[in-house]
Amino acid sequence: MQKLKQGDEVIVLVGKDKGKQGKIVQKIGNRLLVEGINRAKKHQKGNPNAGIQGGIIDKDMPIDISNVGLYNPETKKADRVGFRFLEDGKKVRYFKSTNEVVDA
Repeated sequence: MQKLKQGDEVIVLVGKDKGKQGKIVQKIGNRLLVEGINRAKKHQKGNPNAGIQGGIIDKDMPIDISNVGLYNPETKKADRVGFRFLEDGKKVRYFKSTNEVVDA
């Protein structure tokens, strides 16, 4: 089981986007692709056969997993994540500050 999963709401802890939050789109090794975070300008060449228009586009770039924390809606801050087993033997993630289960 992983501490951060695709679809989790995360908040950026350091860097130019500090304080921003977004959903994890994809996990690429040690890095995360978070929507709206770490945007870069990309000069894209057009292709009329594929219907791609050329120009300058904004593209989300990967951010290191150590620079984000899982967003806790109860405290409205980033929180650390731990693991525990429920009575039925199911392994779940929980917020360490409030002991609330992340995904039941």
